[in-house]
Amino acid sequence: MYVSYIPQILSNLNGNYGNPVQPLVAAINGLFWCTYAYFKKNRDWPVFLANLPGILFGAIAFVTALH
Repeated sequence: MYVSYIPQILSNLNGNYGNPVQPLVAAINGLFWCTYAYFKKNRDWPVFLANLPGILFGAIAFVTALH
């Protein structure tokens, strides 16, 4: 799901800026899930690793959408 931000990032870098709100919210959501998975008693690595790309790609898409 988060890999779908790659075309938006490329479009943003080419001057066709997208809406920055949705990637920002996705990055925040991924951050919450990673925090939950890391700090629970028995760390939940699959949840952590599945949401880590959401933080990275969401943040990159957000930053590149700002103009």
